[in-house]
Amino acid sequence: MAGAWAVQRLTGNSGWIDTIWAALTGLGGLSVIVFSEAGNPARKWLAGILVGLWALRLAGHIATRSAGKKDDPRYAALIEEWGDRAGPRLLWFLQIQAFAAFVLALSIYGAILNPAPFPGVLDGLALVVALIAIAGEGTADWQLSQFKRKSPEGKTVCDIGLWGYSRHPNYFFEWTWWCAWPLLALAGFQSFLPFVLSLLAPLMMYWLLNHVSGIPYLEQHMERSRGEAFKAYQKRVNAFFPWFPDGKKSTSSAL
Repeated sequence: MAGAWAVQRLTGNSGWIDTIWAALTGLGGLSVIVFSEAGNPARKWLAGILVGLWALRLAGHIATRSAGKKDDPRYAALIEEWGDRAGPRLLWFLQIQAFAAFVLALSIYGAILNPAPFPGVLDGLALVVALIAIAGEGTADWQLSQFKRKSPEGKTVCDIGLWGYSRHPNYFFEWTWWCAWPLLALAGFQSFLPFVLSLLAPLMMYWLLNHVSGIPYLEQHMERSRGEAFKAYQKRVNAFFPWFPDGKKSTSSAL
């Protein structure tokens, strides 16, 4: 991730950080699949296709978004908070992201170690979960981009489509995608260790998205920039897990 740090320092656009991270995480996942001699070859093909779809969609989406704006509000808040030490602290922060990518690749490795016959019921379930997650995250990203382009005058918070059931449906479906890997590891379960490795991804992603670099910083930015409209939205709509909005509470314009 030192390369991502250099790109950010040269361009002043921190959006490229996540573009590079998604691409490198995808490459890491594909590498462990290709170079591992263990596991069922057909299951490894399925895993490789899923990783490729995920990485291409996510990196492509973030790259398109980053090309049209100056900065990512989450990183911008961190850089402002760090002040004169922003350069070295951002470099260190991105090495933590590199470690996270390593853990995710380790989870993919755990999932493909399963030598059981393919396909099985859990293989099919893992495929369904992964495809729903990719489609759901893509839909949420598209709905938000459409809102930003065509939002009614005076409406500052997107509560259309999936955003009416979760304040961060893109994060929810990103986490859901990583939940497919324990299912793949369980297909014909023969060893405890691979399953434990596969669990690392959804556990870590839930923690990061909900408590570290995802929702906390983004919601702080939204509270500052959208004010009461976003606070009303917070009261009505769940932060992460989708659920029906609370119609009894304020229905002010809500992201």
